[in-house]
Amino acid sequence: MKSDVEELMPRLLPVDCGEDTEDRVLNGPPRNPQEYLRQVQLEASLCPDVVVAQIDPKKLTKKQTVNVSVAGCPAAPVGFSPSLSWQQHQVSNFSDVRQSITRNRTHWSNHTLDDNVQMPKLTDEEGWKRFCLGEKTYLGSSSSSLADADQEPALDYSKVGFPPLLSIISRFNQSTVLMLLDILISWFEERKFVPQLGRWLYALLACLEKPLLPEAHSSIRQLARRCAQLRSTMNSQEDENLPALNLLICLVARYFEQVDLADQPE
Repeated sequence: MKSDVEELMPRLLPVDCGEDTEDRVLNGPPRNPQEYLRQVQLEASLCPDVVVAQIDPKKLTKKQTVNVSVAGCPAAPVGFSPSLSWQQHQVSNFSDVRQSITRNRTHWSNHTLDDNVQMPKLTDEEGWKRFCLGEKTYLGSSSSSLADADQEPALDYSKVGFPPLLSIISRFNQSTVLMLLDILISWFEERKFVPQLGRWLYALLACLEKPLLPEAHSSIRQLARRCAQLRSTMNSQEDENLPALNLLICLVARYFEQVDLADQPE
């Protein structure tokens, strides 16, 4: 018996295998191309007209839509942006770092981590902020407290943040790299720049594979704009954070080819 669809539209591949074919085809493997095509047709006729997927909302990522802003970076105050030769030199060094990480990834990923290195679960955003930045920075302690912590004989990384050691970042796949970039850049959007953040951002960018995924484009452009925004508010070229901000803008714009964000020679 023909289905309603078959009554309205002719079959694209009409197949005639005989009247007793239906039971034989459904109860055993096809013996020839005609029986295979008939099996496909019979199985399709048994499918419901409407199928509703059962989706678990908890498994969906938070950002299903990626919006990539095309806005440029705020202009740097006169004398605050680096020269073109400086930018080219940093890109060359960064490329060497990336190649070294790629060559030695297997070696470092097989190193046993110290007992005190307890990496958070992938879904623990707050745990990753504490892990990378330390309790003091995460909770908003003053910079003087961080300096005092650095002078302690027994350094407590849970307080000052774990550095992005090769033995740690070599264990990250691309999804983890992107997740951490997104977490740290989102944190940076509402806070000042700190050295721990700069070290982690540099290390994660060094692990970020090209060509970039759309969400990676969005994240690193957001990073460059935030760095440029902070730079535009600086009053002194001697600010200790200026080289790090210039470096991150340079890498996003020059190495990852977001050229509209690049600092132009003055």
